Amino acid sequence: MFPLILLLVLFGLLPMLIQGRVLSRLVEQNQTNSRSVDVQTQCLILSSKISRAGYMTGVADNTSIDNEIETTADLFHGRIVIVDQDHRIVRDSFGLAEGKIAVSEEVIRCFRGENSNIINNKEKSYIVQTFPIYANTPERDIQGVLVMSSSTGSIRLQAQAVQEEASFLTMITVVVLLAVSVGIVSVLIRPFHRLQGMLTDVSEGNLEVDIDEHTYQETKEISEAVNRTLAKLKAVDQSRQEFVSNVSHELKTPITSIRVLADSLMGMESAPVELYREFLSDISDEIDRESKIIDDLLSLVKMDKAAMDQMNAAQISVNSLMETILKRLRPIAKKRNVELIFESIREVIADVDEVKLSLAFNNLVENAIKYNVENGWVKVTLDADHKFFFVKVADSGIGIGEEAQEHIFERFYRVDKARSRGTGGTGLGLSITKSVILMHRGTIKVESKEGEGTTFTVRIPLLHMPEGAGSPGAVKGSPALKGFLIRGGYTDRKGGGK
Repeated sequence: MFPLILLLVLFGLLPMLIQGRVLSRLVEQNQTNSRSVDVQTQCLILSSKISRAGYMTGVADNTSIDNEIETTADLFHGRIVIVDQDHRIVRDSFGLAEGKIAVSEEVIRCFRGENSNIINNKEKSYIVQTFPIYANTPERDIQGVLVMSSSTGSIRLQAQAVQEEASFLTMITVVVLLAVSVGIVSVLIRPFHRLQGMLTDVSEGNLEVDIDEHTYQETKEISEAVNRTLAKLKAVDQSRQEFVSNVSHELKTPITSIRVLADSLMGMESAPVELYREFLSDISDEIDRESKIIDDLLSLVKMDKAAMDQMNAAQISVNSLMETILKRLRPIAKKRNVELIFESIREVIADVDEVKLSLAFNNLVENAIKYNVENGWVKVTLDADHKFFFVKVADSGIGIGEEAQEHIFERFYRVDKARSRGTGGTGLGLSITKSVILMHRGTIKVESKEGEGTTFTVRIPLLHMPEGAGSPGAVKGSPALKGFLIRGGYTDRKGGGK
């Protein structure tokens, strides 16, 4: 607030200070010029009278001329000195220098007939002017010089008075400006104070505060930006709460099942061995399920902490990676009588993190197998262009509802919870998959209809772009097309491999 008040006062004060200083100088200059003109007029008249009266030759009575010299000198609060051709002072209105020699530059120039400039001595407050005295003959020779020194003290005092009045007016203006500036600034920054109060409430943890300050365009934009940030913070906080709740529920469910089974076993006195084995087998399954949930949670935490520059990116054959994944999942597909189809449009070499990307594609293909129909199929298609490679995982499974498609990448979200648990799902696989793809600066999309199957489309850059890299030329590795080799397409319809 204080800097703004100071700025307003300075903007109002500086023009007045400059104006007062300029005004006093103009007054002094104009009065000095006016005094010079008056002196020049009177002295020209006096020199003419001196010339006509023969004052320099001493022919006539000089009393009247002496009186007029005294009168003219007193009129301008100055001094008149008359110098003859021998540069001797013949008359001094002060009576101090008569008989002395005057050889100043102004006198010499005047004898030569040159125009002499007005000498203005501001420090001692006087001006000096010289005027030639011509002989009263046709030749008009210069017989002497009239030197007039006129005081400008009164002019200086008048200029100072003007400056003092301007200074007094400036002081009054400062007081007025200060009061007006305080009022204006208080009104101007009031919306910012209100906004600051709202933000203080938010900083204290109250995320429900509605930031609504639209007085100025700036406060409106700040309010909208803060509201967007608060909305994201609320969403993150809600997501965190839901995640903690889901984790607690998911970890508690197997433990509850184990507890029930254990209590049942302890309550049996003479149960057959087969029943004990069955119950212990169920307890082992629940422990495996608990272990899988914990493993997936640890994987997800690693994905959240991993940064782009922490990826172990290297050039690999994506075709070989997909073949390895399908080979590993083929026994699961065989149990469910699901046909695996791998269609490779071209061979692709890309800079990726093999371990993380294998986990992502493994989750997609495994889900396509688990949530398929009997005698169904899963088709994996690999293609690429000059910048990206594409992987499509399509299946003939049960499909995903339109409303559920917006949530399938959320942690612990299940379309069919009962069936997911029956197939061993934890609800974290697609969340892990999306995290891996985003780490590779890729995208994943889903298209599905209930009862008609699902297709996931993944797009990932061929070249790994480290954090802060601005262009493909900055990527670690070879030039832009190094990771893309076209060696002809091939198709493996039965999963036999090349």
